[in-house]
Order: sequence, then C-alpha cells, then structure tokens
Amino acid sequence: MPIPLPLLRVALPVPLPRLFDYLPPPGVAAGTVAAGQRLRVPFGSRELFGIVVGHGEAEPGVELRAALAVLDDGPLLHGELLASLRWLAGYLHAPLGEVLATALPASLRRGEPLPDIARRGWVLNEAGRTALPAMRAGKPKALATLLAEARGEDWLDADSPGWRTPLRALRERGLVDGVVLDAAVGVPAAPERAFHANPEQQVAIDAIRAADGFAPFLLDGVTGSGKTEVYLQAIADCLARGKQALVLVPEIGLTPQALARFRARLGVPVHALHSGLNDNERAATWWAAARGQARVIVGTRSAVFVPLPEAGLIVVDEEHDGSYKQFDGIRYHARDFTIVRARALGVPIVLGSATPSLETLHNAQAGRYAHLRLRQRAGAAQPPRVRALDVRKRPLHAGLSQDALDAIGTALAAGGQVLVFRNRRGYAPVLLCHDCGWSAHCPRCSTPDKPTPMTVHSHGKRLQCHHCGHRKPSPPACPDCASLALQPQGNGTERIEEELQARFPVVPVLRIDRGSTGHRDALQKHFDDLGAHPGILIGTQMLAKGHDLPNLTLVVVVGIDEGLFSADFRSGEKLAQLLVQVAGRAGRAHKPGEVLLQTHHPEHPLLQTLVTGGYHAFAGAELAMREAAGFPPFAHLALLRAEAKHAEPPMRFLHEAKEALHAFPVDASGPLPAPMPRRAGYQRAQLILSAAQRRDLHAALDALVPVLHASPEARRVRWSLDVDPADLY
Repeated sequence: MPIPLPLLRVALPVPLPRLFDYLPPPGVAAGTVAAGQRLRVPFGSRELFGIVVGHGEAEPGVELRAALAVLDDGPLLHGELLASLRWLAGYLHAPLGEVLATALPASLRRGEPLPDIARRGWVLNEAGRTALPAMRAGKPKALATLLAEARGEDWLDADSPGWRTPLRALRERGLVDGVVLDAAVGVPAAPERAFHANPEQQVAIDAIRAADGFAPFLLDGVTGSGKTEVYLQAIADCLARGKQALVLVPEIGLTPQALARFRARLGVPVHALHSGLNDNERAATWWAAARGQARVIVGTRSAVFVPLPEAGLIVVDEEHDGSYKQFDGIRYHARDFTIVRARALGVPIVLGSATPSLETLHNAQAGRYAHLRLRQRAGAAQPPRVRALDVRKRPLHAGLSQDALDAIGTALAAGGQVLVFRNRRGYAPVLLCHDCGWSAHCPRCSTPDKPTPMTVHSHGKRLQCHHCGHRKPSPPACPDCASLALQPQGNGTERIEEELQARFPVVPVLRIDRGSTGHRDALQKHFDDLGAHPGILIGTQMLAKGHDLPNLTLVVVVGIDEGLFSADFRSGEKLAQLLVQVAGRAGRAHKPGEVLLQTHHPEHPLLQTLVTGGYHAFAGAELAMREAAGFPPFAHLALLRAEAKHAEPPMRFLHEAKEALHAFPVDASGPLPAPMPRRAGYQRAQLILSAAQRRDLHAALDALVPVLHASPEARRVRWSLDVDPADLY
C-alpha cells in the first residue's frame, strides 16, 4: 500500500473558490513550511505566487506537482491577521487566495524579497561640525544645522521637504555621513503648546484610556471640535503602554497634514501607507509594522491590512466616508473590517466623524458602540453661519450668483480665504450644439435609451468620459449639422476657475480636483502655496475631508440640486454629509465663518432640516424613513452584478441565480438593467438581494455562490458579488 505523501494547501490569487494542493519543493520537508509563507508554484503553463494555508496528505493515485520554491523564512500572514482574512473571505464570499493577495503589498504579491527596513539617517561628521560656523546662509547650512544630531530620513521628509538636493551638496564636500538608526527610538520633536482639553474632550479621552480590551467608540463631534486632539491623546497613551496604533484616513491628501501633526506631537516616527507611495515604500511600511518597528501607521483604505503584532489602538477618521469602500476586486469596507480586527486583537477602536454614517449612528443608539459627543468647537472658534441662497430667476456667472460673487469679494477684502465647492471636475458636464441640439456622448457607455454625456475638459478642447476614461478631442463643428455653435453647458471646476481668475486677478485662485493633484503631495503643495494669504480655493469633495484651513472664512457651495433628487436611497445621507463637511471648513479659528448654499430649491426638506436642525436632526428623520422602507441599517443587502458585450447573457445568468434562491427567506429584486446599463462597452445588469437578518442573507449566499461558479452561463459574463454595497450603481 503506497504511503501518503505530505502536501501543502495553497491559496492562489485566482477567481476560483478553492485551494490547490502541491508537494513541497524538492529537498524541503512539508512540516518545515508554515501557514502564511509564500510559495512559488507552477499553475498551468505559468508560475504564480501563493500563500500556504494548511497541510494534508495526498490521496493514493493522485499525481501532484511540486512547488518551486519557498520564498520566506517564516510566515508573513499568521495569527490574528490570517484568521481575520479568512473571516473576510467568508463574509464576502470571495476566493481566499484573492483576499490574501489583496492584503499583501504589490511587491510581496509579485514574489519579490522582503524589503530592507533598517532605519537610515544622516549626521554631520567632524569636518561638517568644523565647517558649519563659516558656511553661507542657505539650504545646505540649514540642513547641516539639523544634522548636528542624527536625523532619520522619515523625519527629514517631515521637517525639511526637498532635503535631498542640499544633502548632495554636503556629501560632495564630505561633511555628512550615513548612519543606521535604532528603529525603536524616535527623534524628540520640538514641543508644541500644551493641550488643554475642554470638558467634552476630556470625557472622551478618559473613556478611551480606560478601555480594557475590545471597545468600539463613536467619537461624534461637530467639525472643528478637536477630534484629532482626542486621537493624539489616545495614541500617546497607547505608545506609553508600548503598543502600536493604526490610524485610517479617507484620502491620500489628508496624510501629509496628519503625518506632520502626529510627528510633531508624538515624538516617534509615523509611517505612511497609501497608494501615492511607490511599491517599495508601501512594502517597507507593511513589513516594519509586521516586525513591530512601526509604532504609528497612518494610511488610507489598504492600511487596514497591516500586521499589528503589538496592537493597542485603531482609529478610523471620517468613518462615514465612501472612500473606505473598495468598489472593484475584493469589495471590502475598511471601516467594517477594522472593527472585526479590533475585536480579534482585543483593542479599542475609535470611529470619528462630524457626520456619522447611519449604520454607525444606529449601532451607537442601540448601545453596541459607546457614543462620545463633542458638541462645541475647540478654543474660541464658533460654528459658521449657514444660509440657503435662492438663485431662481437670478443671472449666474459660471454657476455663481452675483450675491455669491459679492460675498467672495468682501471676504477677500477682509483678508480671508474662500472655498468654492463644486463636486464636478472638468470645464462643463456637456458639449451641446446650440443649433440642432446634438450633444457629445461616450461611444462606450451610451445606449439608445440612456446616453452618457462626455465631460468637457481643457477649456473646451478635450472630451472625457468620467466612467470609462474614454477621451477624444472636441469636434471643430457639430457632427450632425456642421454648425459652429458648439457650446459647453453647465459648470465644472475648470470653468469656475476661469471666471474667478478673471474677476479677482490680484489673489491666487487654486483649483483642487483629481486633475490638479495627480502628483505626489500635490494637495499639500497647493495649501503651502496659498499659506495664510487671501485667496480662493475651488475644488471637489476632496476639499471637504478634514482639512484644517484656519484663515478660511467663506464657503460657497455650487450645484447641490442634482443630489436632492437622486434615485439612490443613500443619496440624501451622502449629500447631507457632504454639505456639513464642506461647511465645516469655514470659521475654524478666531475668524467667523459663513456658508452659502446656492440652490433652486431652498424649500427642500433636506436643506431646511440641515440649516435649522443640523445633521443629527436629518439623521433621525432619515433613520425613521429607512426603517419604514426596510433599507439598511434595518435590512442587509447584497448586489450581484453581471456584464457582457450583449445584454442577454447577464440577464440569463441573473435569472439562474434568482432561481437558486427560492428556498431562502431573501427578497430578490430583478434582474434588471443597472442604473447605468452600459459602461466601457459592456452591457450591465444586476440582482439586489435583501434580508431582514444577516444570517439569512449569508445562508442564501453560501448556497448561491457554488451554483454561480458551476453555471455554464458564468463563462459568458463577468460577474461580481458585493456584500453590503455602498451604492446600487
């Protein structure tokens, strides 16, 4: 009887809900390879990199291929993180191999070696100390003064941006030496003013400090109430206990501001993790966290996957923000996964927001989260005055009323700064022929019944689809009637920028949107260019997220009416959060602030409720409507999407899926064409699943997913399953 051979069970990054069995590499005993180590394996005609997740024995007569190499001396994913990722794969009904690959930085996913995480720095040598007094004033001397004591490169990035150029000059003269620093020791920061908590802040700080084990907190504070100070005090206490802290922020643009503030206050290296870094930098931060060297990690959505062997605290800033949801690939929600990880790690988690998501607010009201309220702005700052500006029958200039332009002029004359908020980038939403009515539509996303307009960019010279990215030059004449009367219709950030530059030529007018912030740290550079001088910022929702602009005294919100009548059941919540967040940028210091909401519907209930009662009045009314309608958080949803070049295969696939659900207490709405029925050349359809109990929904999905993978129709479509979808588009 043949002796069973020991084998390795490997999770591979392929869209198949199964594990793959391999013999260990030649000369390697299976027992020496631990779960969580990376393997290089043959897979068909190619090679893949996977993660060992278990061991077994080969069945007699089954021929197995041998793995090619073990890449690591020990496991990269293990303990709590590996267990949490297994849970995530089960909750999302996603292949474990794809989930594990998502959790690894891209370079480690590709099988590259672990990065060198020695903390390197520079110090002025003896020759440099001798030459320093005689050096001419300038950047080299300023840097040499900093390097009188050894400085790590992470600190130089924060304290002296652009330090590499003067460093080259000092190295050429032989005045500095490279050194390897103790990774566990931070360079003491220059002390800031002492922090004096107000009574509400102190209650929050004391509650978080007193937490023993897993404890979820909602830090519900109005904009400018000092939530970041509460975070800092909680993190400082975490560090004093020798623990690690993870801080999630919704946007890359917030990380430079957060890093500078945290470094200045905490006195330890603060590590960044976001998509604006290169692959090596992301891998280095991830590995430093895994080794316990990174004590404070500040990052965006993907930072939820960092290993935390000495975890002490997790903070999710602006927890309501939609950026925490991944909309392709593995469709996880970073906020929700941090709560799972915090429970597994046994540490407190703080969810902070001025406009909590209705799910989080409902959990706090139900007693599942401790509800910490900050109702007043920190220091002497007062809430801004909010006014709905009726623009009916008023002439508009690039979308701005004369009242708004006059208010901008007054604010600038008083030495303040102005934010003009328009959540639509580009020059104009539509290019229209004034003679025959032709408009530019995306050829890859439009259908005969539902055309998708292309956005006008570059002051009318270029057209771009914001859904699929298709681009083309603007036509010189109308393709239908050959008229030259092509006119951009509506207003985007570029057109508003053009108008305000012409009207206020003596002050800087800075546009901040995806088109102007593509480079690394571009957003922070815009803020640095503006400084405290009078000026105008024009931007999209990235300006509404947590930025502290102390000299900003006026906010003008343009074009909010589109959000008042959306078919998405979350549209009211999203608009309310956006308006409150952007309004909160005004009057955050000693200068009073004002917010103008331009609208053609000043009597709309949502606006009236926000202006008179604030966000919590809106949230209370909205939760009552959600409960009556059976929408989250009073129900649990999953969205099954399918797409193909033709409309019939997705509908057949979804009909088959619906048939498989008859035995379960789940409502299946559809299948129907998606609200955007065509995108990038693919016809799209969807099936919405709803259940009153979460366990009922997941029981149905447990039965459905194997049916979907086995279906012959699945080979004719691209499909995805989104559990807890953030929107239905």
